[in-house]
Amino acid sequence: MTLEIGSQPLRMISRGEQPLRIAMWSGPRNISTAMMRSFSSRADCAVSDEPFYGCFLAESGADHPMREAVIASMDCDWQSVAATLSGPAPAGKPVWYQKHMPHHMVGPIAPDDLAGVVHAFLIRDPARMAASYAAKRETVTPADLGVAAQRAFFDREAERLGTAPPVIDSADVLRDPAGTLSALCGALGIPWDEAMLSWAPGRHAEDGVWAAHWYGRVEASSGFGPPEPEPEALPPALAEVADACQADYAAMAEHRIRAR
Repeated sequence: MTLEIGSQPLRMISRGEQPLRIAMWSGPRNISTAMMRSFSSRADCAVSDEPFYGCFLAESGADHPMREAVIASMDCDWQSVAATLSGPAPAGKPVWYQKHMPHHMVGPIAPDDLAGVVHAFLIRDPARMAASYAAKRETVTPADLGVAAQRAFFDREAERLGTAPPVIDSADVLRDPAGTLSALCGALGIPWDEAMLSWAPGRHAEDGVWAAHWYGRVEASSGFGPPEPEPEALPPALAEVADACQADYAAMAEHRIRAR
């Protein structure tokens, strides 16, 4: 089976009884939850919301909003979470979209250890990430944005594959959702589905308990927002954080998938 995107036919993946597990690695304050909403709108797709977050908080001691509630709500055993993510998809769906943050992987399980998954990467201009993150937390560091961790795994995966893994930029998605997402679907080996352009507003059953703190904007949405305006100048401290992440972002952005 093939899918035509532009002038290049892309062959759909045939996986037999195994689901296509998509591990999408993103930093915070990206459109990562909107992307999870988008994939959850497909009839063939199950989604999981940051399944290693509880493990990260328990292991690192990081003082995140709703820390204790998150830990109490989740499986916080690294090996157990990894085994679940490599098993059957929820409800037996043939596609399983797993939303991850690379900087959460501070314990005995690394992204490389996940079995039977296709790794993809969602990136965003660090200046926009820093400004958005600062609206939710008093302090922001480069490590909080996770761009260096994301780039390190991107490079390892590119070396393993012999080519760049799928990577999309949130600005491209907002500029042309249908074009960018259809190109991503082609790279992942699944057919494009226009259902990915909209979703029901409000909280979704798959959302983590941290949605109460972080997901207000996406809960009010029913689809991708408009392209972002030009960013405003950052305060010096935030500009320093964004600058520290810029080279890693740019290295991944060179390989981003664009609408054809």
